[in-house]
Amino acid sequence: MPETQPPTLTDRLRASTRGPLDRIGGWLARLGIHADQVTFLGLLLVGLAALLLAHGAFLAGALLLLCSLPLDALDGAVARAAGGASRFGMVLDSTLDRYADGFIFAAFGYYFAGQGRMDMLAAALAALLGSFLVSYIRARADDAKVAVKATVGLFSRLERVAVLLAMTVAAGILNSEAPLEIGLLLLAAGTNFTTLQRLRYVHRTLRDRGE
Repeated sequence: MPETQPPTLTDRLRASTRGPLDRIGGWLARLGIHADQVTFLGLLLVGLAALLLAHGAFLAGALLLLCSLPLDALDGAVARAAGGASRFGMVLDSTLDRYADGFIFAAFGYYFAGQGRMDMLAAALAALLGSFLVSYIRARADDAKVAVKATVGLFSRLERVAVLLAMTVAAGILNSEAPLEIGLLLLAAGTNFTTLQRLRYVHRTLRDRGE
């Protein structure tokens, strides 16, 4: 039998905040605001945060990232209030999430490259690669030809965002690069480990099906 997947931190948070978000989403939908507009606004905030982070304004960048988080869930609430997310809207949301990941890790890579820290540039690139692969495996496994819900793993998107926020806030408050170094190394290791966890889960699920 396939493994039973425990609910992720993302699943728990969505369940606990769905009521308030749905109320706000309904209000926005009645104002004529489209879910895709909320999605693009979230990406804009992340892009501005990335610019700040790339130039060493860590605390300000973290605050903008924090402001973008509710929008990442609110677009779905607006879509539900308007009658359900469109297929294109779901693809757009996932695509812009990958852009957001790219902006943030590129910002850290740019910052450390400017400091001559090629080791930390490599860590940022490894974290970016791992983040993309965690999401890619889930999307690929969801394909009708595979049909495996691969949400297992330690570093789903919410956990990654939590680490990013913690390390940038700490760097800003302490005026130190050390929290960034620890956070990027943790993300580089954690995301690639989660990639392997998801691959293993898909392999075991398909093997147990006899496929």
